[in-house]
Amino acid sequence: MEDNKNRLAFGKKNYVLMLVGIALLAIGFFIMTLDDELYGLGFLGITLGPLVVLAGFAVEFFAIMAKDKSEE
Repeated sequence: MEDNKNRLAFGKKNYVLMLVGIALLAIGFFIMTLDDELYGLGFLGITLGPLVVLAGFAVEFFAIMAKDKSEE
């Protein structure tokens, strides 16, 4: 019973994927700041940045839902 107290909620694979997702989110927001168009209405601020952020959220969702095989 005490063995269950020391276990983390996710496995190592999940935490690595979460860090990758956070990095993608940060990169996406940084890309949006690089846009030189007025109010960020250029390609970087309207298209590329939000797509990278969306990919980061997708990775985060997968990281939470994925089952780590080492926990079985």
